[in-house]
Amino acid sequence: PGINETDSAPAEGNTEWCERRLLARIHRYTIERLRAEIEPVAAADYVRFLLEWHGLTAEPKPEGPQALAATIERLEGFEAPAAAWEADILPARLNNYDTEWLDSLCRAGRAAWMRLTAPRAPAGKDKAPSPVRTTPIALLTRRNLAIWRVASQARSDEVMRLSPRAQSVADFLAGQGASFFDEIIHGTGLLKTQAEEALGELVALGLAAADSYAGLRALLIPADKRGGYRGRRRRLVEFGIEEAGRWALVHRHGTENSESTPEQVEAVARTLLRRHGVVFKRLLEREATFLPSWYELLRVLRRLEARGEIRGGRFVAGPAGEQYALPEVVSALRAMRKKPKGGKLVSVSAADPLNLIGIVL
Repeated sequence: PGINETDSAPAEGNTEWCERRLLARIHRYTIERLRAEIEPVAAADYVRFLLEWHGLTAEPKPEGPQALAATIERLEGFEAPAAAWEADILPARLNNYDTEWLDSLCRAGRAAWMRLTAPRAPAGKDKAPSPVRTTPIALLTRRNLAIWRVASQARSDEVMRLSPRAQSVADFLAGQGASFFDEIIHGTGLLKTQAEEALGELVALGLAAADSYAGLRALLIPADKRGGYRGRRRRLVEFGIEEAGRWALVHRHGTENSESTPEQVEAVARTLLRRHGVVFKRLLEREATFLPSWYELLRVLRRLEARGEIRGGRFVAGPAGEQYALPEVVSALRAMRKKPKGGKLVSVSAADPLNLIGIVL
């Protein structure tokens, strides 16, 4: 008596308390309600969403270094043949792609490139030369470089023997640290073509990288075709290896302490969510083998759902198992279901992460 709703309401800023099991039950009911609100979309609609999510069908297409930086964040950790990045994958996502955008991001310390997986030496051979064009290369953001290095350490202990020239360059870089191409030539006594071949071997084995993407680009283009190229912007683009900046060894730690921490697994899970919008087990077939297992990712994804940062449920019809998505993706999938099909033909490279034949389609 004498107490109204205003009197019984807690004052703003006061701490409220709830029995733990009751709070867990309320939280569980909330998650179940959110999952029940979701209606899965067809696989074709999910692929249409991915094409727009990555900019292949966006109008207008993104353009400029900042758009490229966002694209790298979405694609980081995905390994594609070195020749495919600037020939197919990046130009498909950006309007009037310019090679200088990637070089400037690398020189500014915002992006990096390297091979994350190590090749296996064929039985009976000391060394298996691998063409740099087909070498799987990943684009990374510098701030996440340590995370991807640790993630890629679950690898074979089998080490391929370097050629004498590659060993000479590796020893020089190990002793002198990051060095320019001219310094490598003078320090090792190799000819220019010999030093290029040695660097190409180290890159193919995932043991070296350069400050700029121009270094990898120079290794992809034969020396007799590097003179220069006038792009769509009528600007002369030099492909000489001298413009690559410094070369350095990619330091890798031993495999005895290569287990990823929960923070590193969470960083990989967030990257997969940015790349695919929706994450489920079958999508890992398209990713690198060094990524955490689905069991490890599942624990992190469940925790993120409990925090309310992502959504769980059935988002894409077809794939079995648990599925998780970014909150903004749920509404985007609903809109894509209602969006009429325009009949537009979209060409996707076989090396592109959006090539989901046999996984979704």
